[in-house]
Amino acid sequence: MPTDYYELLGVKRDATDADIKKAFRSLAMKYHPDRNQGDKDAESKFREINSAYQVLSDPEKRSQYDRFGKTFDDASSGFGGFNSSSIFEDLFGDAFGSMFGGRSGGNPNKPRKGGNISVNKVISFEESIFGTETEISAPQMHTCETCSGSGAAPGGIDTCAACHGSGMRTVRQGPFTMQTTCHVCGGIGKLIKDKCGDCSGAGYTQKNKKLNIKIPAGIEDAMAIRATGEGHCGANGGRSGDLIVNVSVMPHKYYRREENNLILEVPVTFLDAVLGKEIKIPMLDRSEEKVQIKAGTQFGDVITIRGKGAPDVHGRGKGNLIIILQIMLPTHLNEKQKKAFENIAEVTDDNMYNKNKSLWQKMKSLFK
Repeated sequence: MPTDYYELLGVKRDATDADIKKAFRSLAMKYHPDRNQGDKDAESKFREINSAYQVLSDPEKRSQYDRFGKTFDDASSGFGGFNSSSIFEDLFGDAFGSMFGGRSGGNPNKPRKGGNISVNKVISFEESIFGTETEISAPQMHTCETCSGSGAAPGGIDTCAACHGSGMRTVRQGPFTMQTTCHVCGGIGKLIKDKCGDCSGAGYTQKNKKLNIKIPAGIEDAMAIRATGEGHCGANGGRSGDLIVNVSVMPHKYYRREENNLILEVPVTFLDAVLGKEIKIPMLDRSEEKVQIKAGTQFGDVITIRGKGAPDVHGRGKGNLIIILQIMLPTHLNEKQKKAFENIAEVTDDNMYNKNKSLWQKMKSLFK
């Protein structure tokens, strides 16, 4: 099984955002757990394509993946995010930091916000229109309850002897004096001599986070829902990150959405189009809407029912239901039916096509 994200989605490395989105939606429908109940392979495949789409649909993550074969953001590489200052320190050493008393890399003891958790959720077309509530499950980092985030066993922390707890060290180079981060403790000022047995010195543990998320009525494909404070725990008393739910809407068999309008193509027999008829349209809420087909209806005529479309996700009313009429012509006639049409043909004249008379006359002139 390929591990390359482009191979997982079946797209080329120069694929456009639209190509990536189209490929993901197709695979998501194919391997969605609701369609493959009990199929562990399909469930695993669904998780893999979700991970691939999460990276390739984000320009920054995709750029990092193309360059390094991985990403450095919160969701894909663990917890804590991408830190450009750490790269400079790795390349040039911490002496390349701030000079003349400045501090390289910032204060490692200051409160830091936790990383965000990003998950993908596929919902049905109906759920996007009427809204729903769903349970989201994702791995979340929690402050270790045993050591309260210190990473040390009880009494297992010593003051750094190299910097005497200040987190800084002074370096003289000729006439200049520079203050840089202590290379022994990393600027923390303390060292762990005995690690916490529950978190192995990390200061946090991973638990499976389950959260009920309300998906609002009218949400559109590729929109995201943010649950503030439901991400990974912060460090040094910093606030938790957020949970971001990326929503994908499965297409409907008959309906489609354009902005807040719902589009429905309805087949109409040619007799009903000629003579007119009242028909019933099945709605998404399983009700029926009566629609009058006018006599003389033409192919492609449109009927608009105001206020019967999709609700605006921000609560600004509803769109319209736009019904496009598709006239069906008979393809097989028995002798009796054929004779009936021949009788109609005998009494047919141009006045029957008054609505399109001008066009009809122009077309007839082409064949004279």
